Amino acid sequence: MIAPAERIFDRAAVRAEMHAEIGEEKEEAAVRRIAVRVLGEARDRGRAVIAEAFAERPFAAAETTRAYTHVTDGLVTLAFELAAGHLHRRPNPTSGERIAVIAVGGYGRAEMAPFSDVDLLFLTPWKITPWAESVIESMLYILWDLKLKVGHSSRTVKDCLRLGAEDFTIRTSMLEHRFLIGEAALAEELDRRLWTDLFAGTEREFIDAKLAERDQRHEKQGGQRYMVEPNVKEGKGGLRDLQSLFWITKYLYRSDDTAELVRSGVFRRDEHETFVKAGAFLWAVRCHLHLIAGRAMEQLTFDLQVEVAAAMGFKDRGGRRAVEIFMQSYFRHATAVGDVTRIFLTSLEAQHSKDPPLLARVFKRPPRVRAGYAVRHGRLIFSDEAKFLSDKLNLLRIYEEALRTGLLIHPEAMRLIKANLHLIDDGLRQSKEAQRIFLDLMLKHGNPDRALRRMNELGVLSALIPEFEPIVAMMQFNMYHHYTVDEHTIQCIWHLSQIEEHQVVEELPVATRILEEGVNRRVLYVALLLHDIGKGRDEDHSVLGAQIARRVAPRMGLNKSECATVEWLVRHHLLMSDMAQKRDIADPRTVRDFAKAVQTRERLDLLLLLTVCDIRGVGPGTWNNWKAALLRALYRQTRRGLESGLEDLNRENRGTEAKRLLRERLSDWDQKALKTEVQRHYPPYWQGLHVTAHVVFARLLRDIAVDEIRVDIHPDEDRDATRVCFALVDHPGIFSRLAGALALVGADVVDARTYTTKDGFATAAFWIQDGDGSPYEAARLPRLRETIRKTLMGEVVARDAMKSKDKLKKRERAFKVPTSIAFDNDGSDIYTIIEVDTRDRPGLLYDLTRTLAGQNIYIASAVIATYGEQVVDSFYVKDMFGLKLHSTSRQRALERKLRDAIAEGAERANS
Repeated sequence: MIAPAERIFDRAAVRAEMHAEIGEEKEEAAVRRIAVRVLGEARDRGRAVIAEAFAERPFAAAETTRAYTHVTDGLVTLAFELAAGHLHRRPNPTSGERIAVIAVGGYGRAEMAPFSDVDLLFLTPWKITPWAESVIESMLYILWDLKLKVGHSSRTVKDCLRLGAEDFTIRTSMLEHRFLIGEAALAEELDRRLWTDLFAGTEREFIDAKLAERDQRHEKQGGQRYMVEPNVKEGKGGLRDLQSLFWITKYLYRSDDTAELVRSGVFRRDEHETFVKAGAFLWAVRCHLHLIAGRAMEQLTFDLQVEVAAAMGFKDRGGRRAVEIFMQSYFRHATAVGDVTRIFLTSLEAQHSKDPPLLARVFKRPPRVRAGYAVRHGRLIFSDEAKFLSDKLNLLRIYEEALRTGLLIHPEAMRLIKANLHLIDDGLRQSKEAQRIFLDLMLKHGNPDRALRRMNELGVLSALIPEFEPIVAMMQFNMYHHYTVDEHTIQCIWHLSQIEEHQVVEELPVATRILEEGVNRRVLYVALLLHDIGKGRDEDHSVLGAQIARRVAPRMGLNKSECATVEWLVRHHLLMSDMAQKRDIADPRTVRDFAKAVQTRERLDLLLLLTVCDIRGVGPGTWNNWKAALLRALYRQTRRGLESGLEDLNRENRGTEAKRLLRERLSDWDQKALKTEVQRHYPPYWQGLHVTAHVVFARLLRDIAVDEIRVDIHPDEDRDATRVCFALVDHPGIFSRLAGALALVGADVVDARTYTTKDGFATAAFWIQDGDGSPYEAARLPRLRETIRKTLMGEVVARDAMKSKDKLKKRERAFKVPTSIAFDNDGSDIYTIIEVDTRDRPGLLYDLTRTLAGQNIYIASAVIATYGEQVVDSFYVKDMFGLKLHSTSRQRALERKLRDAIAEGAERANS
């Protein structure tokens, strides 16, 4: 145990103290009250000793779980002694008045986390007697008063056999039974009858049930090993998977010792060590989770990840946070659990203990395989192990054969590959045939993600590309990325294959057409594979990734020109996303600057495809019509500029075209009204909005009174947002007031722009989404409209009303985003761009715009890009004289004001 047993819980001493305190007291409520006080104090002392020792040795999981079991055993046995020997004493019990108290489930296995359930079986010889009922009831009251979460059942041996035959959960629970106190002979009878009457001959049935249960559990938990907030107990690669192997081992070999798997030839010694290490690590994590949360907690939420990493002694290192290093260890152990599970299943198949996979049962005749391979249980395996290993290229060829035939690789073959990764050396990496095989795995057979994922899990990918190894199981500690870096990379490649196979034509028409017209697929797939390979270091990952790509791309068989393009794509893989999401693409300067950076149509096409796959590969829900519309618009305008000349990308051309379109749409207006509308706006208005918005504003402004506020709220389905258009008399700070009104209804502003007319009115268009990133439903629009009206009329003061709403959720408080504020006078011809990169929170946009308004800054437009907990707000602004902010001292003063506003808001959000 983690500390001496007597220090943790001295049963004899606690018993003596309890009886001394009780004395001659007979009244049950008083006896229970004394017992709970004495036992509770002993429990608290024991837990404090364990916690202190565990803090000193944070990886000593087995010793810690045994220590918590020891405390629980003491509480349970002393409670029984008191109930049976004092409260309901029977000097001469009848043969029916016997009870065996048995621990089952995890408690029976003597693996207890700090707040694990206490599962008890009260075993009686026949139907439960009134005496036994009283003993059990008194004992349970004591345990409940001790705040233990007790799961209990009262059964006879016959009941146990009947229920175990009907329910595999009950059967599994009883498989791990452990006698605690009472009638030992009863417990021995149960043990004997379970093995002879229930377990014997049902091994295959039990194994199939446990594996089906495992699959259902994984599906419920999300099906991915690399979920960024994993469930330590129930998730894929978690403790329950290891316990499933333990249960099957015990059922087959009648042994609690997993070393039996080595003796029986199921595991090699090193594989068993992996099994033990993974279990120890996961149990340590679970124990720390319980202690930090102060309750039974199985999910490693973001806030708890930071605390568990600290408790286990992980430190910041090499530009990475301690929590990221900890989670990488976690995911690598979860992968190891997957490895040992496959190895175990291989053994079961070999022994015919388990039914062959469904594939083998459906297709009686397996696909024909090439010489040197065979099909066993519907999976691909080598014909001869020695022959397979005689040519190290076979370590790659087997993946090619698997994709060609559509077969899964047999776990025995995977095991052999993993044990011989040392054969993948520089000679093999430089081999033309190895380069061909690897590129074909991505380019030729379909399902490239399947081959890459299996290669990654077995370590083949890292052996072939050593530069890939640091990002394996690397977690990025933020709310934006759903997967580890390696899994994100494979997801990106899967998304590209989906586009190629015409699976998302309606959703991605431009990307699909580009691939149909033809691009260099070798360059595209290799660039996607390497685009994040520089992550996890101090340097900019795009710059470092480009340097790595310069070394790796030639080893993958690409020619000099292709290598240069891959390097450029990796270096600039965020460029298009940043331009589309952080800059106003209605500003011609944005498109001109982007076109100058891209230079060629080939790079533009490749970069769009890479950007689409990169965003879609971040996780479910990250891609939406808003991002699609932004990228599509930037792509089309840039392509037009590259094909017809950048001089066409100017404001005058756009303005002329916009006015022509408006005249067409308002053909039913009389000439005078139409002329008034066309002449009342300055040039930026015509370049910044689509004709649909121009039509809306024309109608809002027509015959508007000076004291009138007109609002149009309409879904913009092409952008997955709701468009809110305002028309009212212009005045300083108008943008901030509108932003405040929208913040009050919980709206997330994703884009906004304001314009002033020549006759003194303001036109403002805001695109908003609800908290789920969706357009507002029609039923919610009346409240939205009413709140906006009250705020603009002064009936509600946004600043005061926001205080109760501007709060961060607890699990989100672990994220720290440094604030960065930049002033750019080159990104627009007529505006200064203020880019604020900081921690997102409700009310942030309102705070920033209110600060700018207070400094007499006119906001023409705001572009909002959100990446999980991080937000980049870009404001296109002028000073009160209509000039850019060139003064360095003015910029510094403004930056101080903005930082103060951010700090004050953050304090409110965390209070």
